[in-house]
Amino acid sequence: MDFDLTAEQRTAQAGFRQWVEQHVVPVADANDNREQTPPDLIAKLAAPGYLGALVAKEYGGEGMDALTWGLLCEEVGRGSASLLSLLTVHGMVIQSIAKWGTAAQRARWLPVLATGETIGAFGLTEPNVGSDAKSIQSIAVAQPDGSYVLNAEKRWISFGASANLILVIAKVNEKPTGFLVERNMPGFSSEPIYGMLGFRSANIARLIMRDVIIPPENLVGKVGFGFSHIAGTALDHGRYCVGWGCVGLAQAALDASLSYSGERYQFDVTLNKHQLIQEMLAEMIVNVKAARMLNYHSAFLKDRGDPSLIMETSMAKYFASRVAAQVTNAAVQIHGANGCSSDYPVQRYYRDAKIMEIIEGSNQMQQIIIAKSGYQQHLVAKRAARRSSAIEGEGK
Repeated sequence: MDFDLTAEQRTAQAGFRQWVEQHVVPVADANDNREQTPPDLIAKLAAPGYLGALVAKEYGGEGMDALTWGLLCEEVGRGSASLLSLLTVHGMVIQSIAKWGTAAQRARWLPVLATGETIGAFGLTEPNVGSDAKSIQSIAVAQPDGSYVLNAEKRWISFGASANLILVIAKVNEKPTGFLVERNMPGFSSEPIYGMLGFRSANIARLIMRDVIIPPENLVGKVGFGFSHIAGTALDHGRYCVGWGCVGLAQAALDASLSYSGERYQFDVTLNKHQLIQEMLAEMIVNVKAARMLNYHSAFLKDRGDPSLIMETSMAKYFASRVAAQVTNAAVQIHGANGCSSDYPVQRYYRDAKIMEIIEGSNQMQQIIIAKSGYQQHLVAKRAARRSSAIEGEGK
């Protein structure tokens, strides 16, 4: 397994970093304070093709490989976790349509999603339903003409205040199903949500759908595909993007800590000369690198189409989000009172890192999934060992 970047990937990474330094870092704190990502920044993200990074070239996208996409998510996450969430949810819609949509849906939606003319969001979470997603209360009723009448309320939807195409999961006769809901459909409305702990500029919203008529051409996949196929595809993508974004967020906190500790004096020497601070920095450096390596491994598997990708991505997202929380906590500690001030971005990193441990499957859900998978792998290994012993015995 080779983790060396190609020349093209290194060039792309440098371009991503330069773009983030120019367009994201200078405004990230101000957007966080205003609790909004303005349309002009979304347009800037679309201009170099970043919103269409995952769209195939035949539909006007960039057709990025998995590792290059991960590098983009890392750099955007380093600049703003809120803006990263746009790449996440927009990509969730793209991936779902690309994999499960009809030819007509791909031809209609992928080109406009690639250019940013249409902004996508993913509507799964509800006021009373989070991790237990199969208990959603959104209902769509089939009509004789093939359309559906949708009644739903979704909450905590990243870029729900901006999106004009939302992939909504609702039940049809108790069967989870995916629908493409357009903002201009009668009966659809959204309300911004303010006062969040983190992701304050992610344009989070509550989405309300009252007797919205969904035409048959906006059904994604088949009735009953909502969780097993569509949400699964979307959430796998989301975890991959968030895992890389956590590395970027942790790297930003580490960079800030290295800079601050080399300039701040206490007891006549800079902070980084104190052994306890050195211990904190060492832990941060090692953990960030380990998290990055797990995400490199996920990218390697994704580009190969390896079926173990899903579990490896869960592990990468789980570990990287824990690292982001730990590293940003240490960054605030190193900055002391300044770390609690809006004059320094580490307080934003700290708040955003907490959200990373919850979105796209909370850390507790990831622990359950990872533990079950580990036990299954253990059983498979034991059975293989018994078969091997039996074969050896027959040979004697």
